[in-house]
Amino acid sequence: MASVLDERAEIEREIAGRTVCDQLLKVAEEHPDDPAYSDRTGDGWATLTFAQARRRILEIAAGFAALGVQPGDAIALMMPNRSEHVLADLGAVHARALPCTVYATFAPEQVAYVAKDVGAVVAVLGGPADLARWEPVLGELPRLRKIIMLEGAPAGDDRFLSWREFLAMGAEALAADPGAVEARWRAVTPDDVLTVLYTSGTTGHPKGVPLTHANVLYEVATTDRIVRLPFGGTQISYLTYAHIAERVLSLYLPLFKRTHIYFCPDMTQLAAVLGEVRPVMFFGVPRVWEKIASKLRALLTLQPAEQREKVAQAMAAGLAFIEAGQYGRTVTPEVRAAYGQADAAVLSGIRSLIGLDRAGWLATAAAPMPQDVQRFFAGLGLKILDVYGMTETTGAITSNTPTAYKLGTVGRAEPGVEVRIAEDGEILTRSPLNTRGYLNRPEATAELLDADGWLHTGDVGTMDEDGFLRIIDRKKELFITSGGENISPANIENHLKEHPLIGQALAYGEGRPYPIALLTLDPEVAPEWARARGISFGSLAELATHPDVLKEVEAGVEAANRRLARVQQVKRWRLLPDEWTPDSGELTPTLKLKRRRIHAKYADVIDDLYGGA
Repeated sequence: MASVLDERAEIEREIAGRTVCDQLLKVAEEHPDDPAYSDRTGDGWATLTFAQARRRILEIAAGFAALGVQPGDAIALMMPNRSEHVLADLGAVHARALPCTVYATFAPEQVAYVAKDVGAVVAVLGGPADLARWEPVLGELPRLRKIIMLEGAPAGDDRFLSWREFLAMGAEALAADPGAVEARWRAVTPDDVLTVLYTSGTTGHPKGVPLTHANVLYEVATTDRIVRLPFGGTQISYLTYAHIAERVLSLYLPLFKRTHIYFCPDMTQLAAVLGEVRPVMFFGVPRVWEKIASKLRALLTLQPAEQREKVAQAMAAGLAFIEAGQYGRTVTPEVRAAYGQADAAVLSGIRSLIGLDRAGWLATAAAPMPQDVQRFFAGLGLKILDVYGMTETTGAITSNTPTAYKLGTVGRAEPGVEVRIAEDGEILTRSPLNTRGYLNRPEATAELLDADGWLHTGDVGTMDEDGFLRIIDRKKELFITSGGENISPANIENHLKEHPLIGQALAYGEGRPYPIALLTLDPEVAPEWARARGISFGSLAELATHPDVLKEVEAGVEAANRRLARVQQVKRWRLLPDEWTPDSGELTPTLKLKRRRIHAKYADVIDDLYGGA
């Protein structure tokens, strides 16, 4: 069996000298008429082929050059998931500029911080909603020379340029001097920065993470090795391109697998697009999987009792099959036969209903996946494979694979990637995936990367004898009770969120005698639950005070406590009237809890729950 270093050397030889620009040329020349990008237009789709897309990208590169963009300049992007986002990003790359997608949920002050930190000279925005986050701070950005608007460019303001005008400028510049753009992109090297991504700002200012062509090509190569996706399949782009997973999976990987990307700019339309596109792969943060599961569960509860029992029996067979297929276990003929019958009779139809019947790879990351959600999908014959990584590691460094997985773990190290557990439990990693360090943050870089090249993830975990990694929690998020117990809040929170009514949960107990929890209702499940029981309400806040809802949530807390050690059990809790969202400030753009902000916002509630203890 090849060693980690042998695997690494093999992959590095495979990608040596290559860039994303080279790969785009290759796919456009060899498969010019294959569909690349599709945007919704009414009831249909408007599609660009790879050849058409590359031509547009070169025009955009020429347009940036015409605006005075120099190699090394930064271009900020904030727009929904649509083809223009990818085209503008790759256009910047071909102009030897640095594309930087900014979270569309960032407050104006965060937008200003990122734009100044990265040194943006041009911004490409989607429309008025995006401009509203930039307009209050434009006076703080003297380097920002031009703002290109896909829609709604303000008239009579020479700072702004419409997308149509920009494309016309680029097409004219490219026609006049095609060699200028050619010279720019051919000068791109594997060690050049491909993009700068910013952390979601869980604590303090977001940090800029430069990633090179070599970083990204290594991630693409390892992903392809462990997943083996088909050429020419379909995918959906719906998560922000400020997130490393979406960027790798639906921006870079498709250039190698000739994947046809369908854009879904509105999350409320995801279910419909899934059913229409039926992708060969699908990635979702845990909250996305939770929502899909909640909707499907709600649909199943509406079925007649006989049908519900039939589905329950089929799902039991599905769960048994997936669990038996885990690494080190054996699928018996009996389990396989039972699954085959259940699949033919029930499960395949449900998978088709939700648009996941052709998906060969389903994955999640960014936060712990609630086990009940994972088991629910396993019951449908679907493996939701946990992977683990960070922006700083160009995405995944460990993965479960379709043929080697253990539920409840984040898998084993990817090819050529070293992963070890430090004495204090922190997860360390070393590989060509590691960033060089944070942009303009030498002190933070010194904390991230040690002298031996190990990247300190800040996560605490354990590794079993087969090399499968389990995440306990963020190192800085563990709390110590007044009794001296080290407790992972994420573990408590995941158990609490297994109840369908509970949308978000935050466990707290730092320096206190016992854990408490702040809870919110699931804004989609809770109203349906109430209507099914004849409960009238005018708002989610009103529903959060209803005695029947409180009784049901209490039952959910008790169920969670039965699965927790005594010192981890939630002694008191409060169901809050508000929904937590990135816009309301409790969640990051990647839907992680902003713990410090929640602690501060609900300090009085926390104190009340302890009653002076």
